[in-house]
Amino acid sequence: MKALIILAILATFVMMFVTYNKNKDLKKLFITLGSFIVLLYLLWIGFRVSVAIFPLKIANIVLGFFAWGSIVYYMLRDRYVWWAIFSPLLVSIVFVIFSLLGGSRYEDIWRMLL
Repeated sequence: MKALIILAILATFVMMFVTYNKNKDLKKLFITLGSFIVLLYLLWIGFRVSVAIFPLKIANIVLGFFAWGSIVYYMLRDRYVWWAIFSPLLVSIVFVIFSLLGGSRYEDIWRMLL
């Protein structure tokens, strides 16, 4: 599974540069590259946070695929769907809300966020 994730990340980077070579749009390359790096960071934070709550882990995976598809959609159709790309941020927000409502039993995870 880890190898498949690494291959998907590498394929996305290759797709970014192939798209750039085809249309020579530097602004689109930087927007795509920045969005993908932010997406990877949000997914990493989501996986670190969602260790404690399994449904959040599933939500992080689903939202990650959804956001990755939105980045590919932007590369192919030139339509930037910002709310879909940043949707994995919801996992961290929901975790913070659950932690505030139910009491913070996960202080070590709070340190990972900061």
